[in-house]
Amino acid sequence: MISQWIEWCARNRFLVFMGTILLVLSGIWALRHIPLDALPDISDVEVIIHTPWAGQPPSIIEDQVTYPIVTTLLAAPHVKAVRAQTMFGDSYVFVIFEDTTDLYWARSRVLEYMQQITGRLPAGTHPSSGRTRPAQDGFMNMCLWTIAISAVWPTCGAFKIGICATNSKLFQEWRR
Repeated sequence: MISQWIEWCARNRFLVFMGTILLVLSGIWALRHIPLDALPDISDVEVIIHTPWAGQPPSIIEDQVTYPIVTTLLAAPHVKAVRAQTMFGDSYVFVIFEDTTDLYWARSRVLEYMQQITGRLPAGTHPSSGRTRPAQDGFMNMCLWTIAISAVWPTCGAFKIGICATNSKLFQEWRR
């Protein structure tokens, strides 16, 4: 089978040469026209709304702050999911948009919908949507680290192994 291919190529040198030229030219065209990204952004288009309300328990924040924000933003166009997390003194609402949505368009829609509910939120709460996800893409999520301080070595000695509070602070500052 392979010998027949070799014989055919030897008999039809011009066709083989033209086919090779065609493949090389199509490869050059593909390199210039197809967008190539070494590290594609696989993260969601997400807008985070943080609402601090100091001194309030999570149940009250959930009822008076988080729930109205979530129900309002569920009606926004191109929203794939709305998730919320309420803790003591804070409310976080994560609005995840469809993949083809432009981030700046998504932020402006969130601001639009937040303007609709500012009168329904309690006095003293100021939602802010300044935090977004483009600074932390899918690749960045793989590059997180944790510094653990061991209680076995409470002080830093020259011959001790481990990370104490001073060394962990130095290591963290070096990693920035």
